[in-house]
Amino acid sequence: MAASIPVSARIVIIGGGVIGTSIAYHLTRSGETDVLLLEKSKLTEGATWHAAGLVGQFRSQQNLMSLMNDSVKLFDCLGDETGQDLGWRKFGSLRLAQTGDRWKELLKSYSAAQAVGFEMNLLTPSEARDVYPLIDTSDLVGAAFIPSDGYIDPNSLTQAYAKGIRANGGKIIEGVMTTGLLRDGDRITHVVTDQGSIEVETVINAAGLWARQVGWMAGVEIPAGVVEHQYLVTEKSDQIPAGLPALRDPDGGFYAKPEPGALAIGGWEKQTRTVNPVDGFPWQNERHLFDGDMDRLAEFFEPAIQRIPVLAELGMRTIVNGPIPISPDGEPIMGPVPGLSNFFAACAFTSGIAASGGAGKAMANWILHGDPGLDLWAFDIRRFGPLHAGQRFLHDRAVESYSKYYAIHWPGEELESARGVRRSPLYQTLKQQGAVFGSKFGWERANWFSYGDIPQEEVYGFDRPQQDITVGREHRAAREGVVLIDMSSFTKFEISGPQASGFLQYLAVANVDKEPGQASYTQLCNDRGGIEADVTIIRRSKDCFWLITGSGLGVRDRHWIEKNLKDYGSDAVEIRDITSAYGVINLVGPLARKVLEKVCDDDVSHQAFPFMSTKDIRIGYAPALAYRVTYIGELGWELYVPSEYLQHVYEELQKAGEEFGITNMGYRAVDSLRLEKRYLAWGVDITPDYNPYEAGLQFLIDWDKGDFVGAEALARIRQEGVQRKLVCLALDNPLPVFGGEAIFCDGKVVAQTTSGNFGYSVGKSLVLGYLPVDVLDQNDFMVEAFGEHSPASIIPGAAYDSKREKILR
Repeated sequence: MAASIPVSARIVIIGGGVIGTSIAYHLTRSGETDVLLLEKSKLTEGATWHAAGLVGQFRSQQNLMSLMNDSVKLFDCLGDETGQDLGWRKFGSLRLAQTGDRWKELLKSYSAAQAVGFEMNLLTPSEARDVYPLIDTSDLVGAAFIPSDGYIDPNSLTQAYAKGIRANGGKIIEGVMTTGLLRDGDRITHVVTDQGSIEVETVINAAGLWARQVGWMAGVEIPAGVVEHQYLVTEKSDQIPAGLPALRDPDGGFYAKPEPGALAIGGWEKQTRTVNPVDGFPWQNERHLFDGDMDRLAEFFEPAIQRIPVLAELGMRTIVNGPIPISPDGEPIMGPVPGLSNFFAACAFTSGIAASGGAGKAMANWILHGDPGLDLWAFDIRRFGPLHAGQRFLHDRAVESYSKYYAIHWPGEELESARGVRRSPLYQTLKQQGAVFGSKFGWERANWFSYGDIPQEEVYGFDRPQQDITVGREHRAAREGVVLIDMSSFTKFEISGPQASGFLQYLAVANVDKEPGQASYTQLCNDRGGIEADVTIIRRSKDCFWLITGSGLGVRDRHWIEKNLKDYGSDAVEIRDITSAYGVINLVGPLARKVLEKVCDDDVSHQAFPFMSTKDIRIGYAPALAYRVTYIGELGWELYVPSEYLQHVYEELQKAGEEFGITNMGYRAVDSLRLEKRYLAWGVDITPDYNPYEAGLQFLIDWDKGDFVGAEALARIRQEGVQRKLVCLALDNPLPVFGGEAIFCDGKVVAQTTSGNFGYSVGKSLVLGYLPVDVLDQNDFMVEAFGEHSPASIIPGAAYDSKREKILR
């Protein structure tokens, strides 16, 4: 018999799996007692009860690793705190490398682990066998051992969270079905159940397999699908020793979790089955298992037998083929749901057991303080839009993401499913001219262009294969001649109304109250001074502005803008997405002016058309807004053209540029060019974890314009100073660098790189990273990449054109 339903609760969590209980536990442990967790059946039922329970912490990004590490720290003490045995076995984990490329991936991971102070040991094949005596190591290159990993009992862990919730004053009600969410504007006011309605202040969707349906109740889309995942458990045998670590053999596609006297063998097959009915996963299937699929099982069990020969002597005790949630990119979905001011999501965890402790802590911070405590962009629900929640898109991407779980993660690798969805008007033309496309938020964007005998297809590798010819050629063309870049995927917002200027002055750190036709590059900061967005704002008229941001940042940035507009308290500001209305061509390079002069009648000289200004011009017969700006450090214009005119404008520019050797350029070259200029990218170099003073962007802050978001925190930072600063380092040796590498000073790890690439103009590998201020005057720096080390030197300013002479001419 379910407990009685209260008429109100400050915070309601829907879903009693390991994620929902962890969130409730962390909320109550933070002192919030009016917390109610609703579970339609019993705790753990859904996906938690049949999870394998592996706990692996390593992730490529520092903050994501911190999230997993928070889980382990909690598991170490939660049993003593609650009196519940978790079944926590901290025996470590062993990850094997069978190929040279897999070993390089481990070397890259090892460098990142060193950078964040995470213990990870590289082993020879014989050392790996010492750790795991059951394995055949004859074909191994090496292995990595993480001592603090392990495995845990999912049911016991969930019950421990539940004990903590109750002990801290929270309430759990099982056997109550959520049937609806009532809205009033952008707020959920009531959670409707089969036993009554509950008035609420905040709602968290931790419904796991049913997260999409709970989203529908609130009128929003949650891109969380469901797929089949299976593992088998062997018969018990004295040949399985106690105290084994967890084993992962990604080249074999399997993992092995020790059970008492047995092994659980699971894997991530090349093709799983989705379970995405149009009306969602069946509500009644809380303990549903599918029939075992022997063909899929053989895909990982046969390699497992080769690696662990004793498996051939053991029978199968059971096969578990259960539903697990998954997002389009395979990563969890967390954070505030766009369109609602009091609705949060925490779902689509494929590794929910391992992530639960850290995820619960981050979600509690987000709910109580408006910030998760660390940048979690890779997990943020706002990385997705309506496109990703479509039934077919979600189906295809979920299957591919699942299949790549154990694949080598190549730098710059693109997913292949659900492609060709959003196309610039120039797509076919660029394809015919050799474009090799990547995808960003559904947009097809040219990454690079084929040249000579190099085929028009992507080749991946840790040494940037062929890029010295393809990307290097485009890079040099931008530095020496003139190029065209299709940047139509930029997100573009029109912000208008009588109070638009005042609101944007409040929102941005820079002065945006300029004359019509002028533009501002600025950051949008939070109350801590962290950088929430990195944007350009163009004043089109007295009461109309355009805000330009990245292709994949529109949902996130609009959510931030609307949140602050609500705080600003004005209903005289309108925000309109005009992304699809305008294509964008970036005409850039030392000869860009010569090309533009041939196709328009306006004066585009430096005196008549200065840097960071705009003009409405005509290119050929077409109208265009020309914005003089650069992200690569050369003379250039972004040309905003109504979409129906874009093909015409491109043809006019290409024809006019023939005598100057005009060429196409893709986004791979943009990255190497911008690093030479120390231009920063949001999401890697600047995030909410960093402030403008640390990033070297403090010169943009206007202290004379009045109050703005983050002003108080930034004023304090200005006065107190910072403990770290972003620098550019040039490597003596041309190691392949991508970001995430360890930076050493005087033999000790001091930082991790945020970005890395080869600068074809300066002939050096370049990285960006935040160094402690007490080492900035040192010269004994070293960068590690793929097990190799190179001396490195701090470059004052930019590696290329540090005096900005190229762009101001």
